[in-house]
Amino acid sequence: MPDRDARAPSAIKAEIPHAARIWNYWMGGRDNYVSDRAAGDAVAAVYPEIVTMARESRRFLVRAVGFLARECGVRQFIDIGTGLPTMQNTHEVAQGIASESRVVYVDNDPLVLVHARALLGSTTPEGTTTYVHADYHDPDRIVAEARKVVDFREPAAVMFMGVLGYEPDMAVVRAIVGRVMDATSPGSHLVMWDGTDTGAEVVEGAERLAESGGVPYVLRAPGQLARCFEGLELVEPGLVPISGWRPADGDVPPVDAYGAVGRKP
Repeated sequence: MPDRDARAPSAIKAEIPHAARIWNYWMGGRDNYVSDRAAGDAVAAVYPEIVTMARESRRFLVRAVGFLARECGVRQFIDIGTGLPTMQNTHEVAQGIASESRVVYVDNDPLVLVHARALLGSTTPEGTTTYVHADYHDPDRIVAEARKVVDFREPAAVMFMGVLGYEPDMAVVRAIVGRVMDATSPGSHLVMWDGTDTGAEVVEGAERLAESGGVPYVLRAPGQLARCFEGLELVEPGLVPISGWRPADGDVPPVDAYGAVGRKP
């Protein structure tokens, strides 16, 4: 999440593969350019399951947000590193269950900001949806800005959905997650997933992504990701492939991405 001026048109460069646009391409979206499709195809050539992973990541978000809103009564969501809007975004899922839900999207990408302006218009009359322009390496700023919408005395859901691999140092990752969770009250939840080094093809795909000009993404072992949930109570079924986290359609083939929901006691 490089820090750039979100309002500078020159910051959006169609000729350079862009992480959010590549992901949008894999998910079947139309907000992408030739460079993004070329990078996406280079990965898919050696790891065709990347398309399945991308779409399963959104299904995981829908199930996790739905669980928290419906079964846990969570009404506040902080989606950090939200990326480009696609279908069934966090506020649409949460407010579809509880119209008064408050959602804070956080990203520092200029392209995401452009799309966010349109996205924020789809919030419910009773709810609140806002966008914070911030880098996840500045958790104090994120917390300070989120306080304008989120009441940290009440439970909130903090979400990191497939974005922490852009930070190569695991100690930094844990510090970022920990700082935001420290600001939340008991009964809050961490929702997180990330790509894992659980197969040779996905590792080669990550290498192809970097070779094609995309921002390098660090794949981690599931055990490393589990460290982000230390001190939290994992919701069943725990840290598992995202396709297997409370799937709606029974058994689903695993993907090389693990996720979990953890409750702050």
